[in-house]
This record gives sequence, C-alpha cells and structure tokens, in this order.
Amino acid sequence: MKQVLQNERGMALAIAIVALVIVGALIAGAFFSGTQEQRVAENVRRVQASFGVAEEGVYDVIRGWSNPVTKGRYAGLYPYPAFAPARDTVRFGTTTSASKTGSYSGLMYKLSDELYMIDMTAQDTMSLAGRIRGGGASQRLGLLARIRPVMINTQAAVTSGGANVVAGNASIDGTDHVPAGWAGCPPLDSTKAGIRTQTDATVATNGHPTLIGNPPVLKDPTLADSSFTRYGDVSYDQLAASATITVAAQNFSNSISPVVAGTTCNTAVLTNWGSPTNPTGPCGAYFPIIHITGTGAVINGQEGQGILLVDGSISVQGGFQFFGITIIRGSIKTAGGGGTPAHFWGSVMAQDTVQFSDTTNNISGNANLLYSKCAIIKALNKTGVGSMMRSRGWVQLY
Repeated sequence: MKQVLQNERGMALAIAIVALVIVGALIAGAFFSGTQEQRVAENVRRVQASFGVAEEGVYDVIRGWSNPVTKGRYAGLYPYPAFAPARDTVRFGTTTSASKTGSYSGLMYKLSDELYMIDMTAQDTMSLAGRIRGGGASQRLGLLARIRPVMINTQAAVTSGGANVVAGNASIDGTDHVPAGWAGCPPLDSTKAGIRTQTDATVATNGHPTLIGNPPVLKDPTLADSSFTRYGDVSYDQLAASATITVAAQNFSNSISPVVAGTTCNTAVLTNWGSPTNPTGPCGAYFPIIHITGTGAVINGQEGQGILLVDGSISVQGGFQFFGITIIRGSIKTAGGGGTPAHFWGSVMAQDTVQFSDTTNNISGNANLLYSKCAIIKALNKTGVGSMMRSRGWVQLY
C-alpha cells in the first residue's frame, strides 16, 4: 500500500490540465455562440436598415408626385406592357437616403390610368461598400399607388356663371361623346345638360344653333362662384400653381400642336399640349395642366388636351380642338371654323367674373362644345397626384 500511495504523485497536474481543457472548450463554445448571435443581429440590423431605405425611396416617389415635371412624366407613360418599353416604365437612379444609411434605386410601372406599381430595391451602407462576407443585405419593396384626381364637378357641356349667346351654326351638346381613336374609355354616361347656369343668367340664341341636353338649359340654384374656384380640397390658385405649362395670354396662331423629337414627345416646348387626334402617337399620353395668365388670349389652331386654366377671357377661332376640362375665369368667345370647326371635348366652365368688362359668352361660328366623360376622366387621371392605397398596398418582393 505504501508503494501504491507513492505512485499517485502528479495527479493534481493531470486534473488541472483536464479542467483547463474543459473550461477552454466551454469558453470557445461561448465565444462561438456569441459570435453567431452577433452576426445574426448584424444581419437583422442590415436587413432592417435596407428595408427602411427602401420604404424611404417608395415614399419619396409619392411625395414628389405633385412636381409638375414629375407628374407630367408619370402621366405620359403608357400602360405596361407597352409597345415600347421606355414608354411604360420610369427608372429611378441610385439615390442616397436622407439619413445616409443606404441607397435605393428602382422602377415604376403604369398599370392603368389610375394605378401604378413602384418597385424599389435598397441596400444599407455597409452592404454597398462590399465589406460584408456574402454580399450583405438588400430589400426589395413593391407599392401600389392610386391616382387622386381633382374633384371638379362637371355636370354639363358648358357651365356658365353669366350671360350666354349661342349663334350661327354652333352646337352645345350634353350627350356623351367618345373621341375618335381613344381606347380605355368608360361606359357612356347619361346625357347631361347642354348649358348649366346660375338662376339669374340668360341664354339667348341667334341664327341656327343647336342646344342638346337633358335639359338643354339647366338653371341650377346650387351653382355659385365657388363652383368655379373650388374643387374639393383644391382651389383654382393651387391647381394653377401645379400647372405643367404656364404662359402669358397672347395670340397663339396655329402654334398649339404636338412636338416630337424622333419617337419622343418633347414636353419642354410650351406650345406642345399633347396630341388628342393621334392618341397612340408619342404625345398621345401627354395631358398637361396649362395655365394662361392675364386676359385677351386668342387661339387659332391646332389641338391640345388636359386641363386648361385661363385667368381672363379667351377667344377661340379656326379649328382649334381641346380635349379635357377648360376653366375660364372670364368669358369665352368662338368664331369662324369653316370646314374645321372649333371643338371642345369634355366640359367647359366659364365663370364670367365681373372683374372683366365683357361677362357674356358668345358661342358662334361652327363651334362644337361636346360633353365627353372619357376626355374628362382621362384629363383628371393624368393630371392627378399619386397616393397610397387606403388598405395595405405594399409587399416585399423577392
């Protein structure tokens, strides 16, 4: 026994070594687990940062929609997929977020005149720098945006706040008309009034004019001055401030016509108001808001579409055609026409405000003022601003 006890010397060192190995393994496991947790947390943080940047990119598009240049660019798209890819998609270049936490880029597709889809991809700063093993994180977000049009109350071919004289071979027709060659129009609307006026306004006729509507002349006690200057939550001044084109009153002699550079509509030209008679052409989808400042404007050819705002009075001669909504603070006069009569497709609103010396609308010659629900709807949809869907309109894309 004494010899056996003598052979147990050095056991403490062996036990200490075993203990160090076990403790080292525990520490290594703890470090490994902690490192994994840290990497997972960093990945989650980068994913969330990328998601936040993608959200910022999507909502930046919504916030910037009211810019006249931007709005015209979006409205000028054709529904996806179009015959030319560059005309149904807007590409957003790489943009750094306001918080400097990442960058985003993406595309926007026009699904219809009322519906758009924004496809935005973003990465956080570290992932963009390429310092993350495996490529880092990115998030792709899709958002459906619906157009919020201006709420303009159009209940007649012509809405007037003052006296009216309809003469010659002019025609004012409240029957719904679809412009030739236009696609995607809603079902025909019920027949509207030909002329809608305030109860104390007069409508006189000379010659052989035509007044068609249900009724041909409507005396509306609810029609007030505010009907010409307030459209839901938008005023005339606010609508004019968002105009795509602003020009001073002048004699537009055959200068209003579409301008095309190659296969692209040149919207930088102030006398390019779209091409309603060629709806499938390069300028067929261009519906600007045109604001004519001052009074005494004269238009003699050729064509335009969208929303036309006139601060004063206007005289329309020759064969000028406008498709959409026309709002005039003063009065309107038409003359001439011949073989190419002056046309207004949609709805015309003339306030005849007393600040102008002549408060009588004179519709004469061969002018045709026709109610068109299709022209009104397209003008409102293509000049409205984008807004989020009331319910969830976004989704993560992969």
